[in-house]
Amino acid sequence: MIDRLDTNDRMSKIVKHNGVAYLCGQVGNGPTVAEQTRDCLARIDALLGKAGSSREHMLQAVIWLADMSDFEEMNAVWDNWVPR
Repeated sequence: MIDRLDTNDRMSKIVKHNGVAYLCGQVGNGPTVAEQTRDCLARIDALLGKAGSSREHMLQAVIWLADMSDFEEMNAVWDNWVPR
């Protein structure tokens, strides 16, 4: 069974299939990469909550950066967010 949540004419923000939640891509807002990352991760937390899950159950994340020179700034926020 496929369950689609937060669906509009084009897509669903969450698709659940066989107990796995798939989220659509998120883009963070803010003047710095750190603030954009925090915003993006907060959006992911909210979507996971709507899906009945949390970051502790995350299997995979794909992160796209426009400039690899922003990697350390983004990663500092990521490291504090990702479960250990």
